[in-house]
Amino acid sequence: MLKFDDKGLIPVIVQDASDGTVLMLGYASKESLRLTLERGEMVFFSRSRQELWHKGETSGNVLRVKSIAKDCDSDALLVRADPAGPTCHTGNRSCFFTDFTPEDLL
Repeated sequence: MLKFDDKGLIPVIVQDASDGTVLMLGYASKESLRLTLERGEMVFFSRSRQELWHKGETSGNVLRVKSIAKDCDSDALLVRADPAGPTCHTGNRSCFFTDFTPEDLL
């Protein structure tokens, strides 16, 4: 059984199924996961908007789910997906394109 946080969410790491590139981190609710399974495309829960978010609904850059795995504690998910375009809202393939520096702690 999955372990959701006190807000009913679970972190979801999305990885490109073809080459393993980490594309993004999002959050899912039970409802968004149910819809993900129905559609075969990733549906998240937007923490900022407090609503369901079908990734790519407006841009067309959907994430077609190939597999879902849970971690050893059942409190995080790894989704392997085929992206239909850039994953990041900036137009980058991945949301992880900026190096961390010590100044980020300031």
